[in-house]
Amino acid sequence: MSLSYKSRRRLSLLILLVGLPAYIILSITVVNWLERPSIWVELVVYVVLGLIWALPFKFIFKGVGQADPDNPDP
Repeated sequence: MSLSYKSRRRLSLLILLVGLPAYIILSITVVNWLERPSIWVELVVYVVLGLIWALPFKFIFKGVGQADPDNPDP
């Protein structure tokens, strides 16, 4: 089942406005549970967590910035 362009735009907006801030809070909480490791370990954790959040949503974000392919007007 494929999502329409409008559905993908709405879902991507919801993910960016609600999901991303929640994920940022979660990742900061994870680092705090590690009891403030060294700066290099903390950097690696943030980079890994920063890359992981986008992987499941790749199909939603792909092509959202382009013009609507269903709309015949240029």
